[in-house]
Amino acid sequence: MSLRSPLGRVLGLGAAKDGVQHWWMQRLTSVALVPLSIWFVVSLLALPALDHPAVVAWMSHSWTALLLVIFVLTATWHSQLGVRVVVEDYVHGAGSKTVTLVIVTFTHVLIAAAGVFAVLRVAFGRAP
Repeated sequence: MSLRSPLGRVLGLGAAKDGVQHWWMQRLTSVALVPLSIWFVVSLLALPALDHPAVVAWMSHSWTALLLVIFVLTATWHSQLGVRVVVEDYVHGAGSKTVTLVIVTFTHVLIAAAGVFAVLRVAFGRAP
């Protein structure tokens, strides 16, 4: 005997109606971060030097800039999903949970925007 409605059984939705999507997004972002992280580390280690001119020259390549933007966006999205789960599990007041989730979301959007801006600024030749 199940307490779920027939529609809920057909759609595969639990009580929260969106937990499966959140779980899948965490798994997809983590899978995407594996090759991106390996590429990032190997690319940095392959540079002749880790000084400013060498890194700027590396970041100025179009494929490198594109992969760096994807890496920044995927990492911040994955981080936001993880922090959101922690807040939802351990912050118990409804009002404080909502405020904390809003702050977490805006902080991650700000971090993502700053990262993308920095990569594009260097890629387009306006690095300081």
